[in-house]
Amino acid sequence: MAALQASSLVLSSSSFSSACSSKRRITASVQFPRPSKLSHADDASAAFTKKLVEEFSTRNGYAFAEPLEMDVAQKESVLEPRLSPASSIETITKLYAILEAVDDRVEMHDNIGEQRDNWNDLLLNSVNMMTLTATTTAAMAAAAPAPSLRACSALLFTAATGMSLVMGKIQPSQLAEEQRKASRLFKQLRSEIKTMLALQSPTESDVKEMMEKVLAVDRAYPLPLLGAMLEKFPAKFEPAAWWPRVSSNCRQSGGQKTIANTERNGWSEDLEVEMRAIVQVLKSKDKQDYLRLGNLALKLNKKLAVSAPFLAGIAAAGSAFGSPTAMMVAATAGAMAAIINSFEHGGQVGMVVEMYRNNAGFFELMEETIEATLEERDYSKREDGEMFEMKVAMKLGRSLSELRDLARKSMASCIQGTEVDEFGSKLF
Repeated sequence: MAALQASSLVLSSSSFSSACSSKRRITASVQFPRPSKLSHADDASAAFTKKLVEEFSTRNGYAFAEPLEMDVAQKESVLEPRLSPASSIETITKLYAILEAVDDRVEMHDNIGEQRDNWNDLLLNSVNMMTLTATTTAAMAAAAPAPSLRACSALLFTAATGMSLVMGKIQPSQLAEEQRKASRLFKQLRSEIKTMLALQSPTESDVKEMMEKVLAVDRAYPLPLLGAMLEKFPAKFEPAAWWPRVSSNCRQSGGQKTIANTERNGWSEDLEVEMRAIVQVLKSKDKQDYLRLGNLALKLNKKLAVSAPFLAGIAAAGSAFGSPTAMMVAATAGAMAAIINSFEHGGQVGMVVEMYRNNAGFFELMEETIEATLEERDYSKREDGEMFEMKVAMKLGRSLSELRDLARKSMASCIQGTEVDEFGSKLF
C-alpha cells in the first residue's frame, strides 16, 4: 500500500511538472467529482500533493487556481452568458425586421435592374431596325418613286422618332446603373446589420440609424418611373447622396463637446493631421475630377438625346413630301439618327453619367465621414483610430504606408503651394 502511494505521488508530481513546463500560465482548474468516501491514506496523499503544488508555484511564480474550490455560484457566474442591458429582444426583433426589408429590396433592385438593362438592348435594337428599314425604303423611293414606299418610310421614321424621345427621356442604361448601385448599397447595409447582430449589443439608436439609412437609399435610387424618377438632365451636375444628411447644427454641437475621458481611443495628433490631409486630396483631386468628367458626359448626353429624335423627325418629314430630293434627305437623316442612337444607347452614355455621379458621391461621403469623426471631441464616441485609418486605406485601395505617404505629399503641397501629383483613390 505504501509503495502504491509513493508511486502515485511520483506520478502526480511528474505530471504537474510536465504540465507546468509545457504551459507557463495556468488560469483555471478543472473540477473533478469527489469520491463519496475517502480513506485516511487518500486524504494524506491529497494533502501532500496540494502542498507540493503550492511549493512549486511559490518558487516559480506561477498563478494556480485553487483546485476543487469553485462553488456552484461561481461556476454559474463564469459559464453563464452575459447579455448587455442596452439590448433587448424587442430591439433585436426590430433589426431582424429591417434586415428582411433590406433583403427584399436587394431582390427588387436586382430584378428591376436586369429588366431595365434588357429595355436598353431591346429598345435600341428596335429603334435601329426601324430607322435603317425606313432609310432603305426612302432610298428605294428616291430611285423609283412609289406611294407605298413613301408611306412605309414616313410611318417607320415617325415611330422611330417617338421611341427615340422615350429612350432619351428615361435613359434605360442610366436606370439600370441606378438599380445596380442601389442593390450594392443594400447589400452593404445587410452585411452591416448582420455584423451588428453578431458582434454588438444593438440599441434603439442603432435601429433608428439603420432605418434612416434604408430610407436614404430609397430616396436616392427610387424604383418608380413616373413622378419619382430622378432627373436625367439636371441643370447642374451634382454628386449622388445615398446617406442621411447631418445638419450643420448637429455638427457644431458635437464639436463643442468636452473630452469626457483621457484615453484617445487609438487616436493621436499625427493621425488627425493625416486624416485632414487625406480629405484635402479627395476634395481637390478626386471629387473635382469626377465632377468635371460628369459635366462633360452630361452635356454630351444632352446633345445626343436631342439630336437622334431631331434627325429622325427630319427624316419623317422628308418622307412625307415625296420628292426625290426630300427622300434622299430623309435617307441621310435616318442613317445619321441610327448612328447617334447606337453611340448614345449602345455606348451607354447615360450609364457613364450615373457612374461619375456615384463616384463623386463616394468621395463626398468619405469627406463627410472623416470630418464628422474629427469634429467629435469625445474620443470614446469615435471609432478606434487604427481601425478607422485601415478602413480609409482599404476604401482608397492603398496600404497604410501608401496612405501616410499621400498625407505627407498633401501637407508638403500646402506648405510649398504646389499641387499633389496623384489622386487619392487607386480603385477608380
